[in-house]
Amino acid sequence: MVVFLDRLARSLSHLLVVVEGLQARGVHFRSLHDPVDTASPQGLFTLQVLGAAAQLERALIRERTRSGMRAAVARGSRPGNPGLRAGDPAARQAASAARRASYLARLIAGADAWLPAVRRLRLDGRPWEDVVRYLNASRAAGVPGWTGERLVRAVGRLVAEGLAERELLAPARPAPAPDRLLAVVAGIVRSDPGTTLRAIGARLEAIRKRTPRGGTTWRPGSVAHVLARARKAGLLPAPQTDPPP
Repeated sequence: MVVFLDRLARSLSHLLVVVEGLQARGVHFRSLHDPVDTASPQGLFTLQVLGAAAQLERALIRERTRSGMRAAVARGSRPGNPGLRAGDPAARQAASAARRASYLARLIAGADAWLPAVRRLRLDGRPWEDVVRYLNASRAAGVPGWTGERLVRAVGRLVAEGLAERELLAPARPAPAPDRLLAVVAGIVRSDPGTTLRAIGARLEAIRKRTPRGGTTWRPGSVAHVLARARKAGLLPAPQTDPPP
């Protein structure tokens, strides 16, 4: 949902690409100011007509701007901000503030499309690389991809404005170290791939390793459970068949 149609896309072709991407994801589009609602065929037709009109209006504005600049140059005037050309600190500060405000407005306008996923993944401790991969894999057609630098900058700006949680910028949680018991069992299996569950249990008892429940006697079922955990942790490859009891 947007307020004005020309806030959604840069051109008619871009508008149609965005809407097609929304439709592919089962999402309808609505403009509050314009009579557009893509839930109906009439709304889709109106969208295309208004999109063409918006594209024409932007083209006319660009042409008028260029004509005005050419006329100003012919009169001896130089285009651009005189204060910036003169190096006026106040003009530079005003231009910088305008750029920051424009950047924030663009972030807020599009945040609903990516911030929930960032929040979910980052609060789960995922690194920025994983978040960028997820966003780029799930973005709609025609939408530019993210880089890690751009995403961190965007989230940092929203955090600074109080629009996102500061925890999103916290370092990702390091991967947990493998359980010592899992490492021992994995080492036994790697040293003797043909060993049985009972033989593994006997080795564990010999080095006084307790079972996950704190017992001192290792049964084949307990060994099989630890082996499954070791495989899940990536310490052992998935075997063709489990070791015999």
